[in-house]
Amino acid sequence: MTVLVVTGTGTEIGKTMTTAALAAVARAAGRSVAVLKPAQTGVGPGQPGDCAEVTRLAGEVTTLELARFPEPLSPETAALRAGLPPVPTDGIVRAAGRLAADHDLVLVEGAGGLLVRFDAGGATLADAARELGAEVLVVAPPGLGTLNAVTLTAEALRARGLAQLGVVLGSWPREPGLAERCNLVDLPVAAGAPLLGALPEGAAALAPADFRARAAGWLAPVLGGRWDAARFTAEHPALARPAPAGAAVRTAV
Repeated sequence: MTVLVVTGTGTEIGKTMTTAALAAVARAAGRSVAVLKPAQTGVGPGQPGDCAEVTRLAGEVTTLELARFPEPLSPETAALRAGLPPVPTDGIVRAAGRLAADHDLVLVEGAGGLLVRFDAGGATLADAARELGAEVLVVAPPGLGTLNAVTLTAEALRARGLAQLGVVLGSWPREPGLAERCNLVDLPVAAGAPLLGALPEGAAALAPADFRARAAGWLAPVLGGRWDAARFTAEHPALARPAPAGAAVRTAV
């Protein structure tokens, strides 16, 4: 793939860490990488944003931020409140095309979820992905409540004819509970797409050299790593599920 769109089921769930891991793995394989952030919100002038964090962790990558809005809101609302022009979809497509001409891999990291609005016309990251003809990687949290969000995102992708490459868990806890362990089995079903990785909780706190050395162990081979979903699931088994209510009665009858 040349262009990969990285979206999520919400905010603060590990999109930037996943983007950094993808970039680190690609760089380790000798590929040139560019990261495009169409809209950075919640960051003021001169403050480091997501692109700076990717560069810090992954190393030498080309980064491009199309717009920056200081308030942590949706791109459309943040632009309106700042009195700044919104980010047009065709601007995203043109920028990604220019980067793709000079790089082996372009990662387009969205803001929030797939259908967050960029402008008053309702343009979203999904529209940009469709015009780019790019596959979409969904980043999701592993815990309770994620199945519904992943299902809705997958349905939105299918409704728009977009290809979902898979799901990456953006922050796998040190001590996963029952919900997290069950979701290793349930999430691929909800998404209709495979699990393609799990980043450890606290990955952002790792030293950059350690992050780069470990990144391949968090991502599946299709993403350039060596993470294995079947092995990871076997290492975190869920407790046996109880039989549905009334099952014993029906069996006896």
